[in-house]
Amino acid sequence: MAQFILKSSAFENGGFIPRIHTCDSKDVSPALFWSGIPPTTAALSLIVDDPDAPKKNWVHWVLFDVPPEVTGLPEGVEPNPVLEIGGVHGVNDFGNLGYGGPCPPSGTHNYVFTLYALDRKLDLPSRSTRAAVLAAMQGHMMGQARLIGRYSRSRSTL
Repeated sequence: MAQFILKSSAFENGGFIPRIHTCDSKDVSPALFWSGIPPTTAALSLIVDDPDAPKKNWVHWVLFDVPPEVTGLPEGVEPNPVLEIGGVHGVNDFGNLGYGGPCPPSGTHNYVFTLYALDRKLDLPSRSTRAAVLAAMQGHMMGQARLIGRYSRSRSTL
């Protein structure tokens, strides 16, 4: 599977996510941008989750069927079912469409942003779950990029 680049202007890979992007502030999605996707990519999917959550891997954002010509997302993506730039929001584990920022109950958690390049659109309905999106992507992943941000409420002054 091909590797490509996923970055944010809000934090470095492995760095702390600023408070504005968390439940302790405005809870807006960070700006993301990518490069080097495979040339035959038909659609992109983004999944953000917290593998350090106490009871299960907590899903913070599900976005799929983003057109391959899109090279990034601005800060504060609206939680609309379908984005103007293309792309469909799935449901996160807060029960909402769109981004739900870090909100760890304790300790420092890692938030994994994974962008997948796919050889076809998924054509799933809005509010699809992470599990449904991952199942539909099976056999269609051409590459992926990963960005990890960290957050701790004890550092919420960032």
